[in-house]
Amino acid sequence: MRSIRVALFAATLASSALAAVSLAAEGTDAENASPIYGVTIPEGYRQWELIGPAQEAEPLNELRAVLGNPTAIKAYQSGTLPFPDGTILVKLAWKHVQSTEFEPASVPGAATTVQVMVKDSKRYPDSGGWGFGRFINGKPVDEAQHQTCFACHEARVKGHDFVFTRWAP
Repeated sequence: MRSIRVALFAATLASSALAAVSLAAEGTDAENASPIYGVTIPEGYRQWELIGPAQEAEPLNELRAVLGNPTAIKAYQSGTLPFPDGTILVKLAWKHVQSTEFEPASVPGAATTVQVMVKDSKRYPDSGGWGFGRFINGKPVDEAQHQTCFACHEARVKGHDFVFTRWAP
C-alpha cells in the first residue's frame, strides 16, 4: 500500500506542478533575494527534473518535491559528493490533503513555500558552500528564519554535503 501511495504521490506532484498556484514572482532584484545569502528563485525551475518527493509529518503536514538544475541532476546520477559549484536545488511544498477522487491518496493542497539551495563555495564558505533561500508567495521570509537554515543542515546531514534529499530510484 505504501508503494502505491508513493507512486500516486509522485504522479500527482508531477501533474499538479504546472497547475499549482505559482509561489514565485521570478526576479533577481534585492527585494526578491533572501536575507543573509542573497539567493533568489531561479528562472525556469519548474521545468527542472524531479530528484525526489517527500512527505513531511506533523507539525508541517506537507508534501514536498525537490527539483534540480542540470548540474544537480548530473551530480546525483553519478553519485558526486560534494556537490559541484553551480548545483541548485529547489524544494516545493504544499499542505498534505486527502484526495477527493481516491481516498487512500495524499495530494498537494495549498502551496506553502519554495526553498532554494545554491552551491557556491567561494560565495558561501561559512555555510558549507551553500546559500539558502526560503520564499512564501515569491517573497523571502525574514532573516531570523534564514539564520536557522545552515544550522539544521549541519546538524543532520553534514556527511551528505549538507543536503537532505536523496535521488529517488
